[in-house]
Amino acid sequence: MRKLIIIGGVTVAIIAIAAVSMRFYTKTFSPTGIAHYQQSGLDIKVDYCRPYKHDRKVFGKLVPYDEVWRTGANEATVFTTNQSLNIEGKILQPGSYSLFTIPHKDRWDVIFNSEIGQWGIKPFSGKANRAAANDVLTVEVPAITTQDLFEQFTISLEQMSEEIHMVLMWEKTLVVVPITAMEKV
Repeated sequence: MRKLIIIGGVTVAIIAIAAVSMRFYTKTFSPTGIAHYQQSGLDIKVDYCRPYKHDRKVFGKLVPYDEVWRTGANEATVFTTNQSLNIEGKILQPGSYSLFTIPHKDRWDVIFNSEIGQWGIKPFSGKANRAAANDVLTVEVPAITTQDLFEQFTISLEQMSEEIHMVLMWEKTLVVVPITAMEKV
């Protein structure tokens, strides 16, 4: 019996070490990135992983149109805000959310989901690891085709007049999500 317990423990340890090693290994291809906006008490942060294009056709091929995408690589992207936000006329409460998107040729659906901490895709299927029942806000924004080529997937948070723009860039695609901080009461 003792031998069986030792074998079981060693097996669990090997699996755990392999899982952790795989996560570190994948980060070499898609390193982590952080977009951060902090001003007048508002704190917005986006933690994500940044895959490279590497001579691949990204949108419509690597990232299929009309399917949920984890919006980066590795773990699901996490969007955190300390204040309520108005995003395209919809209110997002303070908290942390996984950020998923559905790229279409001329527009994207941007989805804020209450589940965080999950790996970005489901094992074996390769589909986004998102439970739609946990979606708290979805907005539709235009996709802009640019002449510029963005080799590495990038998210930035930029102040534009009264709005903060969350900008997603990869390949020759640019998506802007306008965000307005709600007045503190």
